[in-house]
Amino acid sequence: MVGASNNGEYDWAKEMKEFDSTKAGVKGLADAALSEIPKLFIHSPEVLHSNPILKITDGGARLDLPTIDFQGVAEEQGRRQVVVEEIRKAAQEWGFFRIVNHGIPLETMDAMLDAAKLFHEQPTEEKKPFYSSDSRRRVKFNSNLPVLENNAACWRDVLSCVFLDDQLDPQDLPSACRKEVQEYVKYMIELREVMAELLSEALGLPSDHLLNIECMKSQALACNYYPKCPQPHKTLGSSKHSDTTFLTLLMQDSIGGLQILHNDEWMDVPAARGALIANIGDLMQIISNDRFISVEHRVVAQSVQRVSVASFFTPSLKAMGKPFEPIKELLSPENPALYREFLFREYCEHYKTKFQGVTSAKPHYRIQ
Repeated sequence: MVGASNNGEYDWAKEMKEFDSTKAGVKGLADAALSEIPKLFIHSPEVLHSNPILKITDGGARLDLPTIDFQGVAEEQGRRQVVVEEIRKAAQEWGFFRIVNHGIPLETMDAMLDAAKLFHEQPTEEKKPFYSSDSRRRVKFNSNLPVLENNAACWRDVLSCVFLDDQLDPQDLPSACRKEVQEYVKYMIELREVMAELLSEALGLPSDHLLNIECMKSQALACNYYPKCPQPHKTLGSSKHSDTTFLTLLMQDSIGGLQILHNDEWMDVPAARGALIANIGDLMQIISNDRFISVEHRVVAQSVQRVSVASFFTPSLKAMGKPFEPIKELLSPENPALYREFLFREYCEHYKTKFQGVTSAKPHYRIQ
């Protein structure tokens, strides 16, 4: 039995080491056609059922995310004002919203999802050179393994590609998805610039405010692969968390699986082809002094394979060396700063050391 000690008891460290040493990821377990998942991946009922799942609203109408249409946002001032107000409301009340007519061609989105799937479905030997848990590596493949002893792993593999100041040597990217990643990131950068302006305006600031502080100048692209799970009711694709970013833009395939915690209930976010899901990160909530909210979310495991691609926007190298704190223009005697200043790396390190022990690092920086 994998992970069993000599006396038959579960050995978490041993199972972690054995799984990690295969460098095959969760896909390797799925390929083995297991009828039961290893104990390493089993989450407690308290975690799995921490909140009820929202099914319907009053009157039987299905509750759904706000959907914001970006059509004409650059050309029509009246349309732009409408979009800014919709973003303000969604970022304040939901922390998540769906974007349509965002300018990314459908064929580019489909090609990116297909390329992510292609990378993960290569033979293990092709992926092994990229397998690493070294946070300094800018291109790496690994699984969602826990860092705290006896915590459960999640049923997911991920290829991460980090573009610091929008730069990454194309030769560092896997050949299976090199062309598609470069094309998709190009469009993500363009959309990020638009989002930075709209979010600034939604906060009542000049449109170039977030661009000038370079809080979203870098991007970590995560190509997530959730293999078929033989016991999806016992594990998660991604455990409950909020993002340690300023902004995240997510593309889902047709399967879905994302859930957000809305009014203390888990709400499904169904897939919509051609749409992107935007969510406010912890750091945007902090610098907005809680005007925008970062919401906890998770991914449920399923009996079918799923792919998604997330773009996590973080500061430029220059901005990483400067402290972040609530934006002074948003403060007043009636609305004082709710958070102390911090460095981006400090925030990420605190979250990393507490991961799965906390769902967010925001409380650590909140002024008591």
